[in-house]
Amino acid sequence: MIKIGIIDDEILARKVLEDYCYKIDNFELVLSTGNPLEFINFTLHNEVDLIFLDIEMPELNGMEVLRSMIKPPKVILTTAYSEYALESYNYGVVDYLLKPIKFERFLKAIQKVSDSKITSPKKQSGSEELQIKHDGMPVNISFKSILYIQSFGNYLRIFTDSRMYLISETLINITTLLSENFQRTHKSYIVNLDRVTKATRAYLLIENNEVPVSAMYKVIVSEKLEVLAKKNS
Repeated sequence: MIKIGIIDDEILARKVLEDYCYKIDNFELVLSTGNPLEFINFTLHNEVDLIFLDIEMPELNGMEVLRSMIKPPKVILTTAYSEYALESYNYGVVDYLLKPIKFERFLKAIQKVSDSKITSPKKQSGSEELQIKHDGMPVNISFKSILYIQSFGNYLRIFTDSRMYLISETLINITTLLSENFQRTHKSYIVNLDRVTKATRAYLLIENNEVPVSAMYKVIVSEKLEVLAKKNS
């Protein structure tokens, strides 16, 4: 079964998508909500394979939801606006549906999902290292040793216990290689939540380094730190 989430603040739009999903044999609707924060909190404890995500919503819009998730599920955007189409494909969006959505167009979109062979995000429990190329040479970096990662122009700076690595990569791409304890906190930062020693509304303290937390990410960062604290207690 493919576990489905619907995030749209328009009740009628949600009802249309719910009805469409119920017609698909291998779809299991696990969440339908108009609150993006409810969805983010839900994914901390539950698996979702595919989401139908509206863009224009209060509190967080759809693009902000995507940016806040380090490993988002497959996404089909549903919106009355087309100006976000180009940016959306930077996040691996499967399709972009313009409202009002016809059932025939819905079917074409989910066919793309089938073609992409949906799988749950890879668990990193079997791998405890990040594999990169530094100065043209392969290097394995222990996840535990990574403090945080910073975007630096067209490069990333990976700060570890022993040194800093500069690599040609993007934050979006490197998130697929990291374990679940890593979280985006800002448009330019990913942190290892295991290494956080202090958390405020504005920053996380990691080995005397203050890593910023932007307003867009503070809710999910707080939630994940709380879950991690309970797990380690």
